[in-house]
Amino acid sequence: MPALKGKEGMQSKRITAVLAALLLCASINVFAQAYPNKPIRLVLGFAPGGAADYVARAMSEPLSRALGQPVVVDNKPGAGSSIAADFVAKATPDGYTVLIASAAAISVNPALNPKLGYKPGDLLPVTKVSASPQVVAVNPSIGVGSIKELIAYAKKNPGKLNYASSGNGSAPHMATILFNRLTGTEMVHVPYKSGGLAVQSVLAGDTQVTFATPPSVLPLVKAGRLKAIAITAPKRSSLIPDLPGMEEAGLAGYDMSLWYGFFVPAGTPADVVKRIFDATTAALREPAVAQAFAREGTETAASRSPSDFAAFLAEDDKLMVRLVRESGAKID
Repeated sequence: MPALKGKEGMQSKRITAVLAALLLCASINVFAQAYPNKPIRLVLGFAPGGAADYVARAMSEPLSRALGQPVVVDNKPGAGSSIAADFVAKATPDGYTVLIASAAAISVNPALNPKLGYKPGDLLPVTKVSASPQVVAVNPSIGVGSIKELIAYAKKNPGKLNYASSGNGSAPHMATILFNRLTGTEMVHVPYKSGGLAVQSVLAGDTQVTFATPPSVLPLVKAGRLKAIAITAPKRSSLIPDLPGMEEAGLAGYDMSLWYGFFVPAGTPADVVKRIFDATTAALREPAVAQAFAREGTETAASRSPSDFAAFLAEDDKLMVRLVRESGAKID
């Protein structure tokens, strides 16, 4: 009888060990699948109402559904979006703080100011989210109706055309620097604190040209107060079908679309990055998201993978850094 009890005891110990192992595996699996288990902060470096804010808010609800947790938009404007980038770069790398940013935060600002509190390498690329052409718009008083006419006017009047932008290093600034370089023109840069102020300066005639986001100028174009002559993409876009792309307009080799993408702090686990990537890709496939973007002249533009986005950024960085150097731009 004691021997029987000994066998039963051994069997009981084996069962206990097996159950413990199963519980350990289950707890490890639950831990691995735990992300996300609380709200996620989507940080952007601009005030409410701008292009980045619109993209972020259009993405927040479908991202929340895909991740199973609320995605809260957090506006941290200032320093050309560097404040937001620095905040995310220094955040805990756990996937709960995500940055939506453009080339300004990733390439341009670090080139303008090497003393920033963060480096591009402090931010890990997840995926591109959107891409949109800018619109080349002019004050009707200068009598320019096409890109060829703008080039001819600028060459005939070197230094007399002023172009407005939303600040040194902004997308409109870089777009016009590239235009000057490819055409050999010398339009003069007049930076403003926002895209809205830049557009208002063209309306007032203080400046004559701007490369701007579609929502900021197209209503004024329809009202006859500004003249739109092209978009900054090579080809005509279905989003703005009435305007030619740069190749059609006579300027080959020009391409300066405004993109936004998602980034997380360096050191974020690969499985968490993949979870954010997969959720973003799923959100971008929703027809309602594409429709919301289109209303603002923007297209969905998911990367094939985080590494694909990183490769895109490496090439984009080369162009942006070169344009910053050629511009001679200083920190605002």
